[in-house]
Parts: sequence; structure tokens; C-alpha cells
Amino acid sequence: MARNEQGTYASYARDEFDNPPAGPVGAHRGKTSLPSRLLPYLVVLLVAILAGAIAWGVYSGEASNIRMPWSSQATSTTATASKSAASASATKSAASGAASSSSDAASSSASASTQSSSPSTSAPTTQAVNKATAVVVTNATTITGHAAQKASLLTQSGYTSVTSRNASGQIPASSVVMYQNETDKATAQDVANTLGVGVVEQVSGISGPIVVVLVQ
Repeated sequence: MARNEQGTYASYARDEFDNPPAGPVGAHRGKTSLPSRLLPYLVVLLVAILAGAIAWGVYSGEASNIRMPWSSQATSTTATASKSAASASATKSAASGAASSSSDAASSSASASTQSSSPSTSAPTTQAVNKATAVVVTNATTITGHAAQKASLLTQSGYTSVTSRNASGQIPASSVVMYQNETDKATAQDVANTLGVGVVEQVSGISGPIVVVLVQ
């Protein structure tokens, strides 16, 4: 019988069941350690916590407040650039204000200078020649009719109130045209130019508005 069984077994090819591995196999494997059994649960728990934290940060808006280590340098650079831009803007504003103040001061100075110089640069009032003014021509020469001749010359020039006479009393050293009031200065100068007299003087107490004394 043993030979028959041995012969029967020899007629089959050997497989893995004919050479089982050492130790228990399948349902009869040995017990694994506690950390190995807990590790899958810990991984699942950590993944769930991380997913929950991410979801809470997104929905609550707190995720934008999280600062990563690599973002601190960028934040510092942005703050420095903003500070530099603000400083440049303040410097530009100060320079603009100083330029505006200088311009206002220059404008005020120019306005004050113009106002102060206006009285000195204004044209003086020009006195008009009044040929209706009374003119007395006095002859202090030895030439007879010399005063009448000069009076006629003034009449021909447009003067309407001219008289002639001979000199008496004190006689000046040279021919002169005298006027009494400042308003007759222009007229006295015109009389002198017409008669060729080089001296024109303002004298008070004379016998008329304009008195001509012919010495030569």
C-alpha cells in the first residue's frame, strides 16, 4: 500500500504546495506590531486634519493672511519701494512748493518795483504855449524902435497881446525874458526862441506876466 501511494505521488508534478514556506502562511500568519497596525489610521487622520484646515482657511479668508517664509522678502521689498516712492513724492511736492513760493515772491517784487517806479517814469505834464498872454517888450539898447520891431515879430508869430516900451530903472547885464508864474514858463520859452534871447528867468513883481528886456 505504501508503495502504491508512493508510486501515485511520484506520477504528479511537484508544485508550491509540495514545498511550503517556513512559518505560518495565510490565515496562520504571525501577528504584526502595534505601530504597523496604527500607521494607516494615523495617515488617514492627518490627511483629514490637513484637508479640514485648508477648507476652513479658504472659506474663512484666513488663508490670505498666512505668510510663507519666502514671501517675507518680497513684502519687505514692496514696503521699501512704497516708502521710497512716498519720500520722492514728498520731495517733489516740497520742491514744487518752494518754486511756487519763489515765483510768487518774484512776482510780488516785480509788481512792487513797477508800482514804485510808476511815479518816476510817468511823463511830466507838458505846459501849453498860450499866445494870448500879455507880453511887454522893453528896449534897453541905443537902437531906436528896436522894441517895436521885436514886438511886431511876436505878433507875426501869433501873439495877440504884445506891447513895446523903453527901459527905465535897473537894466540887466544881458537880454532876458522874465515870467512871473510857473504856468507861463512854456510861453516865456517860446518868446525867447522867437526873439533869439538865450536867458529865461522866473521873477516875481514884474509889470506883466512876461517881460522882455532887450539889452543888445
